[in-house]
Amino acid sequence: MTKEIEDFIAYLEHVKQASKNTVVSYRRDLLQLQEYLEQQGISEPAKVTKTSLNSYILYLERQGKATTTISRILASVKSFFHFELNEGKIRRDPAELLKTPKIEKKIPTILTVDEVNRFLQQPDGDSPKELRDKAMLELLYATGIRVSELIGLQVTDVNLPIGFITCHDGAKERMIPFGKMASLSLQNYLTHARTALLKGNETPWLFTNCNGKPMSRQGFWKIVKYYGEKAGIQEDITPHTLRHSFAAHLISGGADLQAVQTMLGHADLATTQAYCTYIQKEPLRAAYAGAHPRR
Repeated sequence: MTKEIEDFIAYLEHVKQASKNTVVSYRRDLLQLQEYLEQQGISEPAKVTKTSLNSYILYLERQGKATTTISRILASVKSFFHFELNEGKIRRDPAELLKTPKIEKKIPTILTVDEVNRFLQQPDGDSPKELRDKAMLELLYATGIRVSELIGLQVTDVNLPIGFITCHDGAKERMIPFGKMASLSLQNYLTHARTALLKGNETPWLFTNCNGKPMSRQGFWKIVKYYGEKAGIQEDITPHTLRHSFAAHLISGGADLQAVQTMLGHADLATTQAYCTYIQKEPLRAAYAGAHPRR
């Protein structure tokens, strides 16, 4: 199945123009499926049946995979076999009737405005690293972009005079505004820190690590975790926590839902509307905390 998988990946990259993260995820999911099927003596897509795919789902469940992970893998599998059918490589789609496990929708972790302010105040030094950290965190909360989009920004994607960044997601791009605090932090970073971090290297990337190399997702996650602990915040903060908080705080402040959808890059407005649940529950929580005798 290796050739068929790579043909599908090429289709995602060149025809669908899917994002890099999507391509990486689909390839990983399909190669893992291939490994399982080959252990069952199945080496061609035409020999795959609904039964063999259901067996794979059971195998994933026994491995302790989360429902969300299994659902993502199934999306990869369904897309692959739909492609194979359209290409005439198989006569029937074995994944067509597969049922996706139900996912319990949870309200994401959202920080209060006070917690965000406390968090963003933590990088307060003037070393190149702290100026970089401050700029990255301020920009993340100011725009709500994904961590992959943040570390993928180039210097030319930032327009300081008008306060906008151009964010790239595969073949798509969107312009997102940012405010004075993020603008000031970016200006300080670009003026006083970036050259020192580059150590004589040249790179188009806006943010680098302390060796002048591109910032990694893991490296930035460590930065977020470090300052979250330093701020004394009890919740387990991730880069996505700031994205969730950005959306919830905008909506609670009266921002238009479709404008928030555009800034977040959500394809479906329903995804953005999920933050309204948080907004609706906060006044109830505050009223309860202020009045219940055993609060």
